[in-house]
Amino acid sequence: MAVAGTGSVTAAAGTLGLAPASVSEQIRRLEDGLGVALFERTPRGMRLTPQGAALLPRARELLDHADEVRRAVTGGRRRVTIGALETLAATRLPAVVRRLSERRPDLDVDVRSLQRAELLSEVAEGRVDAGLLLDHGMRVGALGFSPPPGLDFLDVGEVALLLVAAPGGGDGPLLVSPPGCSIRMAADRTFGPEVPRRELGGIQTAREWARQGLGKALLPDFAVGGDLASGALVPLGSSAPPLALRLVWLRGREPSIREVLYALSA
Repeated sequence: MAVAGTGSVTAAAGTLGLAPASVSEQIRRLEDGLGVALFERTPRGMRLTPQGAALLPRARELLDHADEVRRAVTGGRRRVTIGALETLAATRLPAVVRRLSERRPDLDVDVRSLQRAELLSEVAEGRVDAGLLLDHGMRVGALGFSPPPGLDFLDVGEVALLLVAAPGGGDGPLLVSPPGCSIRMAADRTFGPEVPRRELGGIQTAREWARQGLGKALLPDFAVGGDLASGALVPLGSSAPPLALRLVWLRGREPSIREVLYALSA
């Protein structure tokens, strides 16, 4: 499974802490035992054959089941790792972790704050069980980024985007986060190149600059609710569509994240 996730024997060996020759030998033995080729060896790395792709979800199910049996016998605790963009880890995950703790006191939950590219990679390679991010449309990456293959998703909510500025500060430039950020992608889809932009380090910096009257910013509702209530920021109006709050996981791992799905949908 590690080779399927990384596309490389060398990378998989590094992840598993094994020698590449050992990983190659295990693949050879498995293929000999099954009588089929599971991988196509290409100049760019290892790619699953149709038989390998059919086996992969079954193998994950077997490993998950073996883990459940081991815990049942030994009384061990189960650990789930959830990854999220930093803003979502701070604002959306605390309630999820609380519900998980109430539903499953035997479940240990780890939370990792990751940038989107690293988050998707960690989910695809099985080091993070599920990832929470912002996206748009009917497929992972429709907002404008390229995810690794093999991911499934469920939209668990919407995040409204609001164009805001300090009172009287709406004539300044559009304050944006770096390219690749979901909010920046949404801003670029909403505003044409004729709108002056000032690039900052992230949405929290953009929010603070907007509060100080240095421009306007397109920001998620959860980042500006308090400022709107206090009058530090005012809405300017925007036609930006909402973003999907999207949970992604590696296809075939649904049983291992069932409790996470329940907690997010509660």
